[in-house]
Order: sequence, then structure tokens, then C-alpha cells
Amino acid sequence: MKEFQPRVGYFSAEIGVSPSIPSYSGGLGVLAGDHVKAAADAAFPLVGVTLLYREGYMNQRIDAQGRQTEEYPPFNPSWLLENLHKSVSIRINSHTIHLGIWRYWIEGVTGFRVPILFLDSDLPENEEA
Repeated sequence: MKEFQPRVGYFSAEIGVSPSIPSYSGGLGVLAGDHVKAAADAAFPLVGVTLLYREGYMNQRIDAQGRQTEEYPPFNPSWLLENLHKSVSIRINSHTIHLGIWRYWIEGVTGFRVPILFLDSDLPENEEA
């Protein structure tokens, strides 16, 4: 099988691929996910790049006093994503940020697959903010 060679990088803070992956919260993420899915359907050599969020969507609760409380369920990327065991580093001001890379494949109607790379800053070598 020929190795996938992307020609276009699609960068977005959110890419909606599945309700099980908390990588989007609204229109931007849904639109980005649709673009990546359309690329897979059209066998277009694209790679999506987005951020990995470690907490899921908020679950709202109302306590006995009528106050709202929130819970953010944790998301473990190993449940649905492939850890590539690779990293990149970027500098922001005087800080170096290390990012791990996880992959998720989107399969189009013809079987052509487009990868989405999730950048993960939850690494021990990063300083706590």
C-alpha cells in the first residue's frame, strides 16, 4: 500500500470528529471536521492539525440549594487516538513548550483515509502554568 503523503495542512484550534473526542465545542469545530471529512471523501491529500483537550464537555448539575455546579469529565486520548510517540517543541516568549502527537484517521466513502494530528501539551517536561 502506498504511504500517505499529505500536501495540505489544515490547522484549527478545534476539529470535530466524534462526540466521544472533546475536540470541539461549536461551529468552528464542526466546520473544520466537515472539511477534513470532505477531503477524505474526495481522496484529497490533507492532514488536519488541532489541539488535544484533556477534559471533556461540562456536565451541569443543580444542587439542593439551586446552585449550578460543573463537572469536567477527563478524556484519556489512548481510548480513541494513536500515540505516535513523537514530539515537537515551540518557543513562546522565553518558554519552550513540548507537544506530544496523537493521531486519528478519518475514512472517506472510497476508503481513502486522512489523518488528524492532535497536539498534546500535557507532558512532564512542560512547566505548570
